[in-house]
Amino acid sequence: MVRTIKAGLAFTALAGAFLFQPSVHAQDNMKQDSMKQDEMKNDKMQDDKMMHDNKAKTLETGKFHGKVHATSGRATVYQEADGKLILRLTNFKTSNGPDVHVILVATKDAMDDANFLKDNTEKLELGKLKGNEGDQNYEIPAGTDLTKFRTVSIYCERFNANFGAAPLEKF
Repeated sequence: MVRTIKAGLAFTALAGAFLFQPSVHAQDNMKQDSMKQDEMKNDKMQDDKMMHDNKAKTLETGKFHGKVHATSGRATVYQEADGKLILRLTNFKTSNGPDVHVILVATKDAMDDANFLKDNTEKLELGKLKGNEGDQNYEIPAGTDLTKFRTVSIYCERFNANFGAAPLEKF
């Protein structure tokens, strides 16, 4: 009987530790980030080569494709009137995961995990994924060479896995 009680307590403690570990919980749904030029949020490829009334200029864009997990949506790099670069994910959706990040990768695409995951592939961290669904913005550090960083990756650091990628092309 004592053995059964101890086993029950151990199981309860283990289940509690698992349930209350923040990195295990999903990042389902999020509030939508807004942007000065929110007309682009419907994934329309509008010609906005010229900035009007303090709106952002589209520099590059690409569609996500899943690698390890189904990932969809669009990644677009905007330059705001003040010169600041913003990566905007629109109509974005991917799987839940612990420790998921948005990174820029110095490759044409991140289809090949063998090359993408190598330590010598240059990567630039933009931040933890804000949620696995919805529109969201990430600031790109000043001075980032967009001719070198050609792909946006949704990357799970814990499992060293590329959830999905969006190769960027000039708009």
